[in-house]
Amino acid sequence: MNRGMSRETEHSSGLHYRRANVVPPSRKRRASRRRSARVAAYGARLPSKPADYTVPVKIVIADDLPRSAVDLLAAEGWTVDAVAGRPLDQLKRDLSDADALVVRSATKVTAPLISAASRLRVIARAGTGVDNVDVGAASARGIVVMNAPGANSTSVAELAVGLMLALARNVAAADAAMKQGKWEKKRFMGEELRDKTLGIVGLGRIGQEVAHRASAFGMHVIAHDPFIAAQVAADLGVELVSLDEVFARADYLSLHLPAMPATKNLVNAQRLARSRRGIRIINTARGDLIDERALADAIESGQVAGAALDVFEVEPPPDPRLQSMPQVIATPHIAASTREAQELVGVETATALRDFLRDGVIRNAVNFPSVSAEEFARLQPFLSLGERLGAFLAQMNDARSDAIGIRYYGELATGNNDLLVSAVLVGLFKPILSAGVTAVNARAIAAERGIEIVESRSSRARNFTSLMSVKLHTNTGERWVEGAVFDRTTPRLVLVDGIAIDAPLEGTMLVLCNNDQPGVIGDVGTVLGRHGVNIANFALGRQGDRAVGVVNVDNGVELQQSVLDEIRRVKAIREARIVRV
Repeated sequence: MNRGMSRETEHSSGLHYRRANVVPPSRKRRASRRRSARVAAYGARLPSKPADYTVPVKIVIADDLPRSAVDLLAAEGWTVDAVAGRPLDQLKRDLSDADALVVRSATKVTAPLISAASRLRVIARAGTGVDNVDVGAASARGIVVMNAPGANSTSVAELAVGLMLALARNVAAADAAMKQGKWEKKRFMGEELRDKTLGIVGLGRIGQEVAHRASAFGMHVIAHDPFIAAQVAADLGVELVSLDEVFARADYLSLHLPAMPATKNLVNAQRLARSRRGIRIINTARGDLIDERALADAIESGQVAGAALDVFEVEPPPDPRLQSMPQVIATPHIAASTREAQELVGVETATALRDFLRDGVIRNAVNFPSVSAEEFARLQPFLSLGERLGAFLAQMNDARSDAIGIRYYGELATGNNDLLVSAVLVGLFKPILSAGVTAVNARAIAAERGIEIVESRSSRARNFTSLMSVKLHTNTGERWVEGAVFDRTTPRLVLVDGIAIDAPLEGTMLVLCNNDQPGVIGDVGTVLGRHGVNIANFALGRQGDRAVGVVNVDNGVELQQSVLDEIRRVKAIREARIVRV
């Protein structure tokens, strides 16, 4: 085939590639066969509107991408428009006839920008997260959103270990003194990492890489991650413990969690006060994980010996207090900024994009479940139910999980329910991982973390046309919830840990487990009233000497930790948790 000569023109702001793209019928047939084979292998679905091979494919790259990644796409004979930093109005015009958009973190892909791209079929984010992409707006348009998870894991892990070494040996302070012409050898007495305890919070890809490297220094590694199987941790030589135990035992603490409501200010004044005196903290994950004022106070008091921070609550930080402390090493969010990571992220993104545009293969998508229209219509009311049940269990659990059981009753027991499993897993993982967990990658995350998935079915309706039962198996026992959908629109919670109940499965809920005795409801209501919390719904279930209460509060009301602490002091309360779905 004569695809024409390549033309490349230099521009001050980037590179433009232009190539002819005329595909003969014979190649179309071969491409179709390849596409069918790959789709079968990956289990993905082709876009609902196949590409028009008579129109050249156009890819807009809005942020810097390695030359190798741009060349990979241009080699397909597509029009590749690679200009970083173009004005928004220009970007909108360039996207008006584009099939694909590639961004890093600089370009914000908003709903208005998406609406300006009438032909857009895929958005590829060259990075781990998709925080700068309006995934909802893209999904509404049927646009696939891809990212490159894990491509920068090694770079982030290496910086975390490098910062830990720098803290141990006072490298930054010693260097600053030398630059001032001071020779203060005795002042900078350090310590070895050997035989010290490293606590890792979040044992995903990056956390596991850090554990590997810490073991090479002879460190004892402990970790907290409720969604890592014991065998995975054992293979790493890591001891799994509770979050409080990590703080109590760790000489060094390394954070590897996403920014989520459940992880905001994970490192706070209370936990720092209970930590081992002299602990050193490393954060290469997200700034929201640390209450920066509490950390600064703990450093000044001597409770925390030092910190190494690559990320901050606001970037750049408006208050220099923390990073100006001599016990703090501060870097400007550079954990993934290595030549190798940037190259790998770019090539991985370009490869996934090429495979989608050329062959219909979908990889690393964050919003693209594969299901027929008929199956989707049957499952749609239960997808939200499954995700909410998973999220409910995640927030009711502190123990280590190794399996999850999902059982369907009644009409729901028929047909293919793979998407329901993914929905439950999405709900389960999102509170402790990230928004990047979707129906597409949820099973892979479960497998990576060694969590077994067990499905079962029963034609018995159990007083409901369809019912979903979910059990989370942990090292301390089981957490068990069941739900149903009323009128095919309203998810309801109908059972908690074996006790029947009927509560709306939505919004902010206060979940109580208590001894079944008089006065408990009154005491709880008094506490909520004293804090100005209005009750929207109160559901109660009883069995033997146990009772379960689910209190739905008004929309927009934020239950504070102080409210929860006061409720836990009510004598009959066995357990009290805040759950948001």
